[in-house]
Amino acid sequence: MRISSKLDRLHAGAKANRWLRYFAVFNRIALAAGFLPSGFVKIMGERFTDLSNNHPMGNYLEALHHTGYYTFIGVLQVTAAILLLIPRTVVLGALLYFPIILNICILSLAVRFEGSLLSSPLMVLANLYLLCWNYDKLKFIFPFNHNQKPTVKAISNRFPIAFFAGVVATVAMVVLALTNIFDIMPRNTLPECAGQCRVSANPKACYDFCDCIHKKGQPLNKCLDEYHKALKATAPKK
Repeated sequence: MRISSKLDRLHAGAKANRWLRYFAVFNRIALAAGFLPSGFVKIMGERFTDLSNNHPMGNYLEALHHTGYYTFIGVLQVTAAILLLIPRTVVLGALLYFPIILNICILSLAVRFEGSLLSSPLMVLANLYLLCWNYDKLKFIFPFNHNQKPTVKAISNRFPIAFFAGVVATVAMVVLALTNIFDIMPRNTLPECAGQCRVSANPKACYDFCDCIHKKGQPLNKCLDEYHKALKATAPKK
């Protein structure tokens, strides 16, 4: 059996499940709700966060705020959100939404911004679900043979336990991984950053890292390098 036939049958089976349809609608609404407020803030020309300019993300957003690109991103976010809410334009909305949220996800991970550290990867996954849900409209961009007629199945009310168990497990793994992947975080403010130093292996190095970020406004990589050098210097020799 050709790969296109297998994907068509799998997609048709998913489309025929009422609960998976509800889940697609939930993702559409959730993703739209995530972009509408932030998009309108950018269109109105207001700052997106109250982060200080010394914070890595605050520095980036401050520079972005003073460009026309800031407003352009807001327009794209609102447009993508509205398109997702309209059944006839869901595919276009999902395609427009994906590069934006993927960029936000990578940026959040790069600067360790906890404001969207968890939400943006989950939004990427929700967006991917919508793209997969609309595979029948997107499959023609893949180099498969699409001569076969689409399969239509009767609507099923059977609750897909395995699928939703996988969703819960995936969310749990993403949260667990992202809350433990970094040895130190800049946090949003100096007091919040210093709060993690109480359980640090080297409290002084941790406090110096926080000062490096929030008081001196040094680049994140430089502060991380100094922090890791301090940890190595005080680590017990084997």
